[in-house]
Amino acid sequence: MIDASFLSWPFFEDRHRRFAEDLRVWATKEVHPLVEHHDTDASCRRLVRRLGEGGWLRAVVPQAYGGLSESFDVRTLCLAREILSYQDGLADFAFAMQGLGTGPITLFGSDAMKARYLPAVARGEAIAAFALSEPEAGSDVAAMSTTASPDGSDHVRLDGVKTWISNGGIADHYVVFARSGEAPGAKGLSAYVVDAQALGLTIENRIEVIAPHPLATLRFENCRVPLSNRIGGPGEGFKVAMATLDVFRSTVGAAALGLARRALVEALQHASTRKLFGAPLGELQMTQAALADMATHVDAAALLVYRAAWTKDRGASRVTREAAMAKMYATEAAQSVIDKAVQIFGGLGVMRGVKVEELYREIRALRIYEGATEVQKVVIAREILKMLGSKPLK
Repeated sequence: MIDASFLSWPFFEDRHRRFAEDLRVWATKEVHPLVEHHDTDASCRRLVRRLGEGGWLRAVVPQAYGGLSESFDVRTLCLAREILSYQDGLADFAFAMQGLGTGPITLFGSDAMKARYLPAVARGEAIAAFALSEPEAGSDVAAMSTTASPDGSDHVRLDGVKTWISNGGIADHYVVFARSGEAPGAKGLSAYVVDAQALGLTIENRIEVIAPHPLATLRFENCRVPLSNRIGGPGEGFKVAMATLDVFRSTVGAAALGLARRALVEALQHASTRKLFGAPLGELQMTQAALADMATHVDAAALLVYRAAWTKDRGASRVTREAAMAKMYATEAAQSVIDKAVQIFGGLGVMRGVKVEELYREIRALRIYEGATEVQKVVIAREILKMLGSKPLK
């Protein structure tokens, strides 16, 4: 990173600074040889294994199960995602999904469930996935139609389709949300761990996107799952999902921040070496104005991301407003920063194989997944209206 001065901010403790420096050194050396963008499945398997061997996946599980901290330390998660995304989007993806795919287990799982799934994830020996979205239920979780029906006294039967599932096709287990029927809408959902080899679970198709990573549609047909695999109580699926996203939403902003920092570095290097009209491109006032905007966006995004993470780590039960602001601003700011970097590179900026072109493709999805920007605006507005003692219009 060109500027690590943000680590001196009061949001961080010495352990965070040590973690960040050690991971930066490791990632600079290790990540690039592990990634082949034409084979994302193999790349992600290698990344998960090496992240586990390096001890970095200990950040995504509790200390009691081989983890780094007693519970989630969101600042550590954010630092990891920022540093890894700076190197490569797939490295960030591999790390993040280990956390998101086991977050519900960490927060609400039984001791037996935690012992079964978490240590292998921390060691990089198992790949995790989080299956919430459906063809007609993305941001509107209450519209979910996948069902969990009683099947005897100790099993449920899952039927339905999940789509846009990251790690779909390579995961060893999926955290699946389904309508269990305790009440209408969001109050009638439950969460289950489903092993990848479970009968009745099939990978219906793989999904290709502009920044390739393992992504699939899953189909459940008479898929029997032990009731002991339910995460939390009956009808608590929405609570499980929202509490998990409350932890990890800030980290999406951190991933965007890492992409933005890399774009700024690439732009600065290019502007200082590219000659235009007999002088470095960076001497043009318009280039300087773009670089100033980019640097300001990066710092503002970092402040929001680490404010949200620090607030959660200090014991706040929910950081809905702070996390939504961090996710919304950091992803939108990163899009602007990367777009400016592409413009500074000119024709080279849209050429395959040039880093800023890769960053341009990587950033786009972050403005959509785990709550699109428009949804975050609704969330933020509702939260600040609550603070004023008002209620949002229905």
